[in-house]
Amino acid sequence: MMDKLRRALSGNDGGDEERGFVAQVVESSSLGWGTRVKGFIACFVIGIVLSVIGSVCLFFPRGLVAFSVFYTTGNIVALVSTCFLMGPLNQCKKMFSPTRVVATVLVFVCLIMTLLSAFLWKKHGLALVFCIIQFLAMTWYSLSYIPYARDLVKKTVSTCIG
Repeated sequence: MMDKLRRALSGNDGGDEERGFVAQVVESSSLGWGTRVKGFIACFVIGIVLSVIGSVCLFFPRGLVAFSVFYTTGNIVALVSTCFLMGPLNQCKKMFSPTRVVATVLVFVCLIMTLLSAFLWKKHGLALVFCIIQFLAMTWYSLSYIPYARDLVKKTVSTCIG
């Protein structure tokens, strides 16, 4: 079971002769599977904790800037956590595959726009809007990894609206 998960996440179907030289070098110098899982869990939990801290900051005066920073940093750390499972190169390839490229670009644009709104433009309401869009974009991006999840969401929303 763990071997199947490992092969699926690494993009390795078991055919050594089909793998290129670069893939073999990267695999031989990478972390062990147990270390990868621990790194993923640690980063993902840290990302969630940062996002929760950001949410708590909303209840403090002028806490919207802190919320924007913590929430955005939490999303970045959670996104990076998957690099432990798949490897950074494979993660980037999957992020910019045709089925995910729009969601990926939207996530990155919202991450940047949230921080610009909070610090450079000092428009707190706009920062909050970008945080909401950031959440929706991250959700849509995450759903792309679950087979048929996006189709289910589309169908559910269309049923509720029309």
